[in-house]
Amino acid sequence: MKGDNRVIERPDVDALMAGELGMWLGEQARVRDAARAKSNSRLVIAAFIVLPLGAFLFFGPGLGEFTMFLMFGALMGAGWWVYAPRAKAIKQTKTGINTALAQALGLEYQHDVQPGMGFMRASSFKMVPRFDRSNFEDLWRGELGGRTFSLHEAHLKQRRSNGKNTRYVTVFRGPVMTIGFDRTFHGTTLVERAGKHRNFLFFGEKDSLDIGNLNLQKVDMVHPEFEDEFTIYSTDQVEARYLVHPTYVEKLIALEQAFAGKKVRTLFMDGELTVVLETKNMFESGNMDAGRDREMIETCIKQFMSMVDLADALNEPAR
Repeated sequence: MKGDNRVIERPDVDALMAGELGMWLGEQARVRDAARAKSNSRLVIAAFIVLPLGAFLFFGPGLGEFTMFLMFGALMGAGWWVYAPRAKAIKQTKTGINTALAQALGLEYQHDVQPGMGFMRASSFKMVPRFDRSNFEDLWRGELGGRTFSLHEAHLKQRRSNGKNTRYVTVFRGPVMTIGFDRTFHGTTLVERAGKHRNFLFFGEKDSLDIGNLNLQKVDMVHPEFEDEFTIYSTDQVEARYLVHPTYVEKLIALEQAFAGKKVRTLFMDGELTVVLETKNMFESGNMDAGRDREMIETCIKQFMSMVDLADALNEPAR
């Protein structure tokens, strides 16, 4: 199957809904109704407790900033307690749907995951920004067209301080994908958006990078017009020009546009291609409205197949 343009078949939504997934979702509709009722009940209880407490703290003995801290803590705790049954039901629904989709694709799915080798490489080669907090979810792994495949989402935040206040700001959200590559390569080649690694002492970009415990040299491409879009660094200049040819760069640009210009970057290393792409939150197939289950499944399939098409487009058979 190597080099096959059809990596996997698109799952049939009608067949999924007519099979075990449809039956399971019928049961899950009752679970979601029970979760909704439980959250509503908790909301009434929380209102009877938090509102009087808030009134006492606001109009009672002055406690200064500590009063605001207590009020904020009480509201946050109550909100979490009220929403918890809904959150659990949504996660169960999402996990069930995505597990069924993965089985239809011949893959495995896990909701809660630890970062894999693809993210480790991406972080080591600064394909993702520095972060202080991280969350990883939605792991899909297995084989696509005879190639090893792994994809999970990463959500990264940086700590920002302003005087007494500290907050965490999202600096990256998107999939990190690793796929076995059809072509043989021995060096390490990094493809980034132009201008990321600037030489601040002089004009232009750095001629080399000490990154990922390697020294990568900037590659002068045969078609210099593409250097306005991407910059390539590699341990092997000849191999880099072979891997990142004009058609490859055109596909990178087209794929970026398809995902609303979200900074696709790739790394060729150890016989695998790692792809990082900034997107909105993906694969959120769980929700509280059972009437939207089919719509959410269709959206999830569309998103995943877009990732598969991306991997296949960037992974051409050897010329």
